[in-house]
Amino acid sequence: MNSNGGSKSRPRTASTGKAANNGAGPYLIVSFLFVAMFLGLIAYLVYFNVVRKEEFLNSSYNTRQNNYAERVIRGTIYSADGQELAKTTTDENGDEVRTYPFGSLFAQVVGYTGKGNSGLESSYNYMLMESHTSKLKQVKNEFSDAKNPGDSLYTTLNTTLQQAAADALDGYRGAVVVMEAKTGRVLANVSNPVFNPNTIDEDWEALNADDESGVFLNRGLQGRYPPGSTFKIVTSLAYLRQNGTLDGFSFDCDGELTAGNYTIHCSGGEVHGPEDFAGAFAHSCNSAFAQIGLGLDKDAFRSLADSLYLNSRLDLELPTSKSSFDLDSTTADALVMQTSIGQGDTLVTPMEMALIASAVANDGEMIKPRYVDNIVSADGQAVKTFYKESLGTVMSESEANTLTELMKGVVQSGTAVSLSDLPYNIAGKTGTAEHGSDGETPHSWFVGFSNADDPDIVIAVVAENGGYSSEVAVPIARQVIEAYYAQQ
Repeated sequence: MNSNGGSKSRPRTASTGKAANNGAGPYLIVSFLFVAMFLGLIAYLVYFNVVRKEEFLNSSYNTRQNNYAERVIRGTIYSADGQELAKTTTDENGDEVRTYPFGSLFAQVVGYTGKGNSGLESSYNYMLMESHTSKLKQVKNEFSDAKNPGDSLYTTLNTTLQQAAADALDGYRGAVVVMEAKTGRVLANVSNPVFNPNTIDEDWEALNADDESGVFLNRGLQGRYPPGSTFKIVTSLAYLRQNGTLDGFSFDCDGELTAGNYTIHCSGGEVHGPEDFAGAFAHSCNSAFAQIGLGLDKDAFRSLADSLYLNSRLDLELPTSKSSFDLDSTTADALVMQTSIGQGDTLVTPMEMALIASAVANDGEMIKPRYVDNIVSADGQAVKTFYKESLGTVMSESEANTLTELMKGVVQSGTAVSLSDLPYNIAGKTGTAEHGSDGETPHSWFVGFSNADDPDIVIAVVAENGGYSSEVAVPIARQVIEAYYAQQ
């Protein structure tokens, strides 16, 4: 009883409400898990059907390719000058045959189909097997049980320049890469040795029997070589960035430089005598650049190399190998000296050196190389267009201008003086790169660009075991440069 005489009331609590909420908790958790799983599944499907769609459809292990082949005639690959580089024809039995009108000329870059696929045939496999012809034509073909024509690929490659580069390199294993300086469009990509994609099925066993030939390797993108003195472009940039100027540098070359127990020799034992920086660069003085290397901040040198993609794989339309540069604060003087002249552990692809030269040509901006201009349907409608893409600014305009003047000096009075009679204002750097065991003939290098004040093309040449660059790589570059301007 309470003081008012009424019965005692029951205390009010929230226990009943809490029990109800606790009972719903597990169901909410399960519901959230199902929603999360559902959203995850959607994200998974979007990722593989949108983001990585082309990668999986391009895979030779994807059986869906057979479905495309049953409905679509594989598109044609064209050069920039409108020549057919790869097309689908029909043989006397009515079977479709992939043919390559230029035979081995574009073997590694255009590639092949049949025993798997390679080159642009592989990279753009999905697009070549798509058809964006008019819907009306597709309906008509469906009712008449006819295949739809696939989309065509228009590349940046120039048949005349490709042939000129192949002719110039003839007899040497190696590569020639030519790009438009301002756009990154690859005009020529020659690699020796070659194979004939028209007879790939018949030649397959023989081609794979020789492990040493590397015939399927696109040496312009996948060949890794010591850069030799072409790397002095990078060493010069490191010195310039550290000191702010080349003024005041002097070196008296007596043909060699010794640090500790290691001695660097100038090529052929040549004694260059007193030199400023431009003279040491033009005459490719190993002793001077070994001395320059010893004075560089090693970590800063490594950081510069990284910024130039020397330790990164270039993400291009075709497979590439990663160049490599290994130097840090603990590196011994002997290896620093070697690295500074493009020897030691440094390995580069010709495309990497072309890319560095293109950055110099473009006032410090590095332009991404590309092989394709556009994808076009069978009735002439643009499906996809590719544009210039920047990889970023890797040096200042002032630094690029200084390097350009150094490279012009190589042609005007240095190791590439045989190009000085050409009216194309060429800037370049030669390289004679030692490799393998003692006594092996060195690789022959040239990298550079033409019309240096308003650059037209960038070129990289490497001739394996070619010997002195002035005798092999420079004449190869000359033929290609002349062929380019003969078309203008």
